[in-house]
Amino acid sequence: MSTTVTEPAAAKASNPTAAWYTQALLALLTALLLDLCFPLAGPMPAWQGAIAWIALVPLLFAVLRPRAFAQRRYLRNIALAGYLSGIVWYVLNSYWIYRTMNYYAGVPPSGAAGILLLYSLVLGLYFGLFAWGLALIRKRLGLIPALCLAPILWPAVEILAYHFTRVPWDQLGYSQVDNFWLTRIAPWAGTYGVATVIVAGNVLFTAALLKAPRFPFVFARKIPAQLCWLATALIFCGVLQIGSWTPPPPAPTSATALLLQVDLGTQNIPRVTGFTWQDDMARFSAASLQDCRPYLPGIPHLVNHEIQPNCTASTLDPDLIVWPEAPSPWIDEDPSFRAAMGHLAQTTHAGIIAGDIAQQYFLRNGKPASATYNSASVFAANGKYIGRYDKIHLVPFGEYVPYQRFFSWAGALVDQIGTFTHGWRYLTFPIQSHRYGIFICYESIFSNEVRIFAKNGAQVFVNISDDAWYGNTSAPWQHLNMARMRAIENHRWILLDTNNGITSAIDPEGRVTQSIPRNQFSALVARYGFESDLTFYTRYGDIYAFTCAAISLAALALAATRRRKSA
Repeated sequence: MSTTVTEPAAAKASNPTAAWYTQALLALLTALLLDLCFPLAGPMPAWQGAIAWIALVPLLFAVLRPRAFAQRRYLRNIALAGYLSGIVWYVLNSYWIYRTMNYYAGVPPSGAAGILLLYSLVLGLYFGLFAWGLALIRKRLGLIPALCLAPILWPAVEILAYHFTRVPWDQLGYSQVDNFWLTRIAPWAGTYGVATVIVAGNVLFTAALLKAPRFPFVFARKIPAQLCWLATALIFCGVLQIGSWTPPPPAPTSATALLLQVDLGTQNIPRVTGFTWQDDMARFSAASLQDCRPYLPGIPHLVNHEIQPNCTASTLDPDLIVWPEAPSPWIDEDPSFRAAMGHLAQTTHAGIIAGDIAQQYFLRNGKPASATYNSASVFAANGKYIGRYDKIHLVPFGEYVPYQRFFSWAGALVDQIGTFTHGWRYLTFPIQSHRYGIFICYESIFSNEVRIFAKNGAQVFVNISDDAWYGNTSAPWQHLNMARMRAIENHRWILLDTNNGITSAIDPEGRVTQSIPRNQFSALVARYGFESDLTFYTRYGDIYAFTCAAISLAALALAATRRRKSA
């Protein structure tokens, strides 16, 4: 017995080519709107995050509308449209890769553009997977199940990207880092929980466009279903967006840190800055003794008035001095380096965390071998060397070449910095009766791993970074927002110390309390505090995202066993 599917007459008569162009245009519109939800070439005003509530509507509409559903090759066409959206989104969002490869690695313009395109072609697959999965649910289970499962499917795809390709850059939830109400979800479910709410808002608007059934509105029989969906969407998103203009209460502070910003400009590890390392040591040590400096009470460019602290206050004496990621080619094991840092610690009576390079020598198969680490050395206030943290997540094609047999051509990309070996221990360090967790550069984007430092006892985070790679692009501001989300998830202060900005103090609510302008040699004298509580996210990590993945897999498995639903 055969099953006949009834399709709308308009859908039957539509031109398949025209339908595909419509889907492609809608997919491109989503890529453009999503790009506007994140920093472009400077800090992102709070209002800009509101675009996220409608950014996915064009793509969702392209996937779920009846005309698309009636196409003969519905799943394939929708997957291609989603893939196109993903490619364009990553090109727009990560355009800074071109500059990094061209300017710093010396790759010709065509090669740098090719690297950016390859990056986008790979990561864009996740958008295609989301669109395909949603289309399958729509085709086999119906419109309402597809609308309900979209907010679950999105974080499921994001967690796959986190663990498979290992580049979770600018996930959707980061668009709401300034939304104090919505980020209350992050200590429980991370950015994935925030993304669920954002997608839910997009779904409500999409349901209005699709004239979805009156499913949730059993008490509004006299009001058109489309108007009910639209009113619900406006109320839902509008109320939650108020959180972007609702500042959190001030966080208590009890300590002071001096964060040195050395303004290397185009200099990166381990390029020499134009001075010998002894010159750098003298210059940086002198700057670390100047503990009375003006600061910005927020994010640079969003606030422009400087505050001059009371220079007679004893609270300006730093408890901690931080130097950024490898500001000079210092070697951790060098006795001269350790003696100089120990002397500075004794002089200032402050603990020190300093970026450097560590080397380890050993025998491999009976032959001498060595390993080089991108590290941070830690000194107690009495000058004693405590230990070091070795960077665990190295930058692919920046600090090492993955799968070197296939990417031997990329060796030139790391000529300027060498090939590093990754660390493996999530260490915390005691400094003046408190414990600090240190992570380096883009390790701040790995939420499920940063939390381990808090779980291991860290009462405050220190993120040292070399953002000079990015130049004056969107990347430093994107990096800042991702670090801010780590503070929210774990309810910890973060001291973000970079070579050329954005050096800042971030409170446990993700708010930048103090900063200094980019691209200048200076230091930020920042107040911060200590927290010992463990959030649900700190304890259990991405359990919510994995739950979304399990639900999504079950829904897709069910859809695969069902016959096609009528439009």
